[in-house]
Amino acid sequence: MVITCKRCLYTENHALGIIFDDEGICSGCRIHEEKDSLDWDHRWTKLERLVEPYHRKDAQYDCIVPVTGAKDGHFILDIVVNRLGLTPLVVSYNKFFNTPEGIANLANLRIKFNVDFQLKNVNPNVVKRISKHTLYRYGNMYWPALAGETVFPVQVAVMMKIPLIIWGAHQGLEQVGMFSHEHEVEMSRRYRKDHDLFGTEARDLTQAWSDVTDEDTLNYRYPAFSDIEALQLRGIYLGNYVRWDPLAQHLDMVVRHDYQGRRQARTFDIYDHADCYAYPGLHDVLKYFKHGYSKVRDQASREIRFGRLDRKQAAALVSYYESREPADMDLLAKWFGVPEPTLKMVVNRHRNDRIWEEVSPNRWVRRTGTGAAEELEDIGGIPDSEPELPWNQPGCSTHCKDAERKMITVGRGVKYPLPPPVPEDEGGYL
Repeated sequence: MVITCKRCLYTENHALGIIFDDEGICSGCRIHEEKDSLDWDHRWTKLERLVEPYHRKDAQYDCIVPVTGAKDGHFILDIVVNRLGLTPLVVSYNKFFNTPEGIANLANLRIKFNVDFQLKNVNPNVVKRISKHTLYRYGNMYWPALAGETVFPVQVAVMMKIPLIIWGAHQGLEQVGMFSHEHEVEMSRRYRKDHDLFGTEARDLTQAWSDVTDEDTLNYRYPAFSDIEALQLRGIYLGNYVRWDPLAQHLDMVVRHDYQGRRQARTFDIYDHADCYAYPGLHDVLKYFKHGYSKVRDQASREIRFGRLDRKQAAALVSYYESREPADMDLLAKWFGVPEPTLKMVVNRHRNDRIWEEVSPNRWVRRTGTGAAEELEDIGGIPDSEPELPWNQPGCSTHCKDAERKMITVGRGVKYPLPPPVPEDEGGYL
């Protein structure tokens, strides 16, 4: 039987590694308790002192802030620009699976915070070639996006001699308690390889039988350690100094800065990955097939820890969403240039046979004792319809119901309608 946390819904199969104490509580829940015991005013003062030397009069930018069209970009910039008074260069890697909301959010934060912005566009044929290779080889079609998002800010920092990168929260700390907030862990190439990239560096993609070339991987290679050391480059996480609460932050950004969410097929959270068709869809299914849990379990466990859901409510949400079909497989199959059944066949070959049993051709059932539906049923039941949430979710854009689904590979921003024409007897257009 797989061990499941007595407080949240994480099991021992978590991809980042997780441990349980004598009371059956996981390390992620224990570290989360620090959020209610640390002196956050003191930690904010530490952050102010940390960034003070980076206010630069001899350069255009004080720091680099990586963003996407979702997650915590608006909140991070609100802190960096409006509270810390820093002048950032904002950077973003184009993952090519963009939703209309994601493009609008990127344009919105550039306007609202009046920042300079760099967008990295890698040759789409290269991205597609690498994505096909990593999907077939490793069961990870999202490798280029994860690699690009974590290396482009570092490449820009080295190239432009900007010695500070400001990230949001540390995933390993937030989910599984890999570190304490008081460790004040900073970015590292080692964590990027082991966890963000699942142990696969760019150089590992160019095996003799692979059609990925050394030239294809140039955009994903980490700068030389000597260059990083010479610059004394640091990458800090705001989550070590600010009481990090993604849902509360998103709701605040909806009200104050017009952040847009997007309804998702496989989770109740409309904010975290509103910018992407692939991450909450095909990538999430692969995570579920390989590890036995998906993004909805991450988010439900987070909400248990913050006290907005009890364990029964959270289990019902996971039961409802975790095994649902992704809504956008057809768009991704078209992007890959393969029939949808072919894409599904490749995805199914990455099922973990310790978790899944093929009972007939192309029909799998989940083995008992793996955190499956029957275990969730014992906690919260399996609902017949979508469970209601105990909070409102404002900010869901007009695209939420997917009246028109369109994957935007390169987006130029938001298109604002022209003002209505003035009647001719009132002078017409100026």
